[in-house]
Amino acid sequence: MYDEKQQEAARAIRREVIGDDGARTALAAPEGYRDYLTALAWGVWARGGPLTTRDRSLLVLAMTAATGRMGEFRLHLGAAGRAGVSDAEVDELLFQITAYCGAPAGSAALAVLREVRAARESA
Repeated sequence: MYDEKQQEAARAIRREVIGDDGARTALAAPEGYRDYLTALAWGVWARGGPLTTRDRSLLVLAMTAATGRMGEFRLHLGAAGRAGVSDAEVDELLFQITAYCGAPAGSAALAVLREVRAARESA
């Protein structure tokens, strides 16, 4: 799927944004799964193009909220600041999520947002 140079670029952007080295998928994952997931999910971030890391972060937040993937939403919300996304932008994103995905999606995203910010403030 990806050569080693592309795989390393995907790993680097994952570490830059999320701040880990795939520890969440390392346990009990089949051989090669972590590399596959990294290539698939982070390779698109590392490929370049007109979207910035900030743009990609906002898109991932919107898409994970829209599809109800609150675990991934939480993970990317915690990393949004490292990707250049401000709290004010995330607040505005909630309006977009609610308008286009419905009140349940917006409310679920808001609940996670409150938890993530409370944890950040208490740290």
